[in-house]
Amino acid sequence: MKRILYCTAIVALACACSAQNQRFDKNASALVKKFEDLAAQGKIMYGHQDDLLYGHSWKVSLEEQEYTKSDVKDVCGSWPAVYGLDLGGIELLNEKNLDNNYFSQIRESALKHYARGGVVTFSWHPRNPLTGGDAWDVSSKEVVASILKGGSRHDFFMGWLKNVADYFETFTLDDGSLCPLIFRPWHEHTGSWFWWGEDLCTVEQYKALWEMTYNYLSCERGLKNLIWSYSPGAGGLTAERIGERYPGNGIVDIVGLDCYQYSSAGDFIAELQHTLSLVKDFASANGKLFALTEAGCEGLPQADWWTSTLYPAIAESRPLYVLTWRNACDNPRHFYAPYPGQASAADFVAFTEKDEIVMCK
Repeated sequence: MKRILYCTAIVALACACSAQNQRFDKNASALVKKFEDLAAQGKIMYGHQDDLLYGHSWKVSLEEQEYTKSDVKDVCGSWPAVYGLDLGGIELLNEKNLDNNYFSQIRESALKHYARGGVVTFSWHPRNPLTGGDAWDVSSKEVVASILKGGSRHDFFMGWLKNVADYFETFTLDDGSLCPLIFRPWHEHTGSWFWWGEDLCTVEQYKALWEMTYNYLSCERGLKNLIWSYSPGAGGLTAERIGERYPGNGIVDIVGLDCYQYSSAGDFIAELQHTLSLVKDFASANGKLFALTEAGCEGLPQADWWTSTLYPAIAESRPLYVLTWRNACDNPRHFYAPYPGQASAADFVAFTEKDEIVMCK
């Protein structure tokens, strides 16, 4: 009963926050309008994780200032429209994130990308605040309960949220305003590989975690530059599961989907078409945009994967964007976008040249 009452109180606080304060600042409002225009035109922005910080066989130096190099740009002549980054490690005030990127370079590369007309999105893989393990430490089902109000780790975790807010406040533009950012916390919650996953917390606890995060960052700290994305993962996804832990229309702007290819191309196309249609229907019913917030096929073994697998899977639903995962510079087999000479490079160019696909020139 206490948990339900707490969740209800948080919802009321979120409503009060929305009623008393403008939802977005001017930059975020302009970006949301751009998204709406692109969606109305049936356009799909292409995105790539960590694109400007490293690639298949390179990594930026500490002296880098322009952030122009990109595996994607080296192949097709344009940067990805959407630039994905991760906050994991900022909660501990680490110098680098979990993918060994300096937080100073994450910020500067993001600002460069936005200045070129690109979009920046952040996920967050925080450490386990109860056990001290990583985001994938699912050894306890008490983690979320421990960080909610009244929990033994609540004050500790609020310190983590403070570190996130402090960092986001450094994303300032030349006029002193804040760079708009898509923020995608507590993602893939329909799986159970993160400590906030489906088997690790109740529906009420998950919603309360989302609401607590939103209320602190956007209401208490006033970060109106954040555009909030809710992203379940594929795999047994149903319309009911999409909505079950949805935190509410007042605190979500984009409904996303994370879906990777682990089986045949035909199975992946069928799964992605089906799950994207579910996400699109849910987003439409709630007046939200929708996106393919993570996707890809590790190692890209199929030379025509972009036009024969990915494109057919998204062509009908037309998500706002599709973001493929990173090209690790320290693992030659872990890549999700082509690099010069990679087998699917020519097909990727053909994909980016389709009228629907939006890149950052």
